[in-house]
Amino acid sequence: MGCEVGTVGVKPELLGLVRRGVVIPAHPLALTAERRLDERRQAALTRYYCAAGVGGIAVGVHTTQFEIREPRYRLLEPVLALASQTADAALREQPRPFIKVAGLCGDTRQALREAELALTLGYHAGLLSLAAFPDAPDAELLAHCRRIAEAIPLFGFYLQPAVGGRVLSYAFWRQFAEIPNVIAIKIAPFNRYQTLDVVRAVSDAGRGGDAGRGDDIVLYTGNDDNIIPDLLTEFDVGEGTPPVRIVGGLLGQWAVWTHTAVRMLREIQAQRAAGTLDAAAWLRIGAQLTDANAAIFDAAHGFRGCIPGIHEVLRRQGLLAGTWCLDPALELSPGQAAEIERVYRRYPHLNDDGFVASVFGDIEGEYETDDATYNPSPHC
Repeated sequence: MGCEVGTVGVKPELLGLVRRGVVIPAHPLALTAERRLDERRQAALTRYYCAAGVGGIAVGVHTTQFEIREPRYRLLEPVLALASQTADAALREQPRPFIKVAGLCGDTRQALREAELALTLGYHAGLLSLAAFPDAPDAELLAHCRRIAEAIPLFGFYLQPAVGGRVLSYAFWRQFAEIPNVIAIKIAPFNRYQTLDVVRAVSDAGRGGDAGRGDDIVLYTGNDDNIIPDLLTEFDVGEGTPPVRIVGGLLGQWAVWTHTAVRMLREIQAQRAAGTLDAAAWLRIGAQLTDANAAIFDAAHGFRGCIPGIHEVLRRQGLLAGTWCLDPALELSPGQAAEIERVYRRYPHLNDDGFVASVFGDIEGEYETDDATYNPSPHC
């Protein structure tokens, strides 16, 4: 399938959805003990996210395990197809705008093949990893990004070096913000200076998400260590430009406790619209969420157990059978399970175990959505 510049865009209702700000979980990979795709539980995860009220899913990303692309597994197409088909089926009875984002990896040729596959399978945008260019100059990176943006609408992606990303300068992001067909940027360097580089670049390009232009770029947090402060902050960093906000999140942390995440984001949005945003209360919850993320993502061991930690939470809820990864060396770090148990006990209002139990007594059972407002416990 050949894609010319400007021929592949995002439908207005999906663009509006992304610009309003939604929860987009990074979709995990369900495996059997033999490390084969567990299609039943994989589909159940997708149904869980749809039931929780998310605005979309991201598949084929770090949380899905980049190894799915390796020839010995050949799981990229089956995993993308299953998530897309399951989401379509889950939303058929109560249709709503829902964006499907596919991770794109590799050199330009590989990323173009993956973009073509994603579009064929019903995905609307690509989350572009630059991990295949660890030492490339900005000019080479930008040429790659421009070429992929000709084929599919893009979420830019600033991935932290600890899990395969690289440092990207303000100058890079300032030029990236000029690329047509970039609709959003996921900011995930886990670094405040580097986060500000992206915010300032988009603001200086005049494409901040509050500018009201048709080609605005919206910002999504991928900083799992700083989710709520990212969502609360108005970044007043440009000369003569309106403040820029991070409107939603595309996160591995939101692959778990997703129903709570949806409630939190909706409540923050509602309070902001009503002029009643209680920043101090939300910052208290934000610190608790960061503590929980440190346990789940295994910050104590340089994020070694990040994906197994996500799996462990889903296993506790009955959505996964185990914490297995394609790489047998990836497992919970020493003491990580105890840390996850600690944050479960300390912050019970953050999990959504009750929601999962109510709608998935059996992972193949029916479910109903719940749009109630998030109400943190009194000690928050």
